[in-house]
Amino acid sequence: MNAPSPAPAVPPGAAIVVGASGGIGAALADALVADGRFAPVLRASRAGAPPLDVADEATIAAFAAGLDTRLAGAPLTLVIDATGLLHDAEIRPERSWRDIDPETMARSFAVNAIGPALLVKHLAPRLAEDGKATFATLSARVGSIGDNRLGGWYAYRASKAALNQIVRTAAIELARRRPRALCVAMHPGTVDTRLTAPFAKAGLSVATPEVAAARLLAVLDGLAPSATGGFYDYRGEPLPW
Repeated sequence: MNAPSPAPAVPPGAAIVVGASGGIGAALADALVADGRFAPVLRASRAGAPPLDVADEATIAAFAAGLDTRLAGAPLTLVIDATGLLHDAEIRPERSWRDIDPETMARSFAVNAIGPALLVKHLAPRLAEDGKATFATLSARVGSIGDNRLGGWYAYRASKAALNQIVRTAAIELARRRPRALCVAMHPGTVDTRLTAPFAKAGLSVATPEVAAARLLAVLDGLAPSATGGFYDYRGEPLPW
């Protein structure tokens, strides 16, 4: 009697890190490569090939359209959105309502809320249908309404709060289509990057991008499907909405 044919090898899961040219995004992508369980690990950014700009839906759609070739048959099991805008050469976080500016608000929402929503639109449907698959986006504790005790930072706080609502809503839809998939918001803590450098206070615990990436990936690795739709910090603790 002939021996049964061996079962076909299950291809490793693929991962995508959006914002991979930034400090924490690059560290996340490097950590995923070193982990060895994800192949390929695609690094998406405005400087990438093809470029992906969360403020330009056409670039997100073009990136998603080319995934079949770039994934080479591997199931997509992890998408991490590591993009975000707190300040740049033109804008600074508001200290008072006197500083509220509509253009700053619009830019913050474009990057911090609308951009991730578009990533959900184009990438969440590509998540693997079998087994655990995760869409995670970097939110911020200051986006918590329940935890807001200091005020200020209107645009950033409001856009991250909007992001949290988008995650919660997307998680409900995702659960109907892929019961074992997760959609979660993550607070990485204060990380030593260009985004936080001007606002790191003396005595504040600041993690390197490498440490922050390791913490976040450990939390994601331990989340069960029932955790979908949640907002978690780098220790895995749920944060108030």
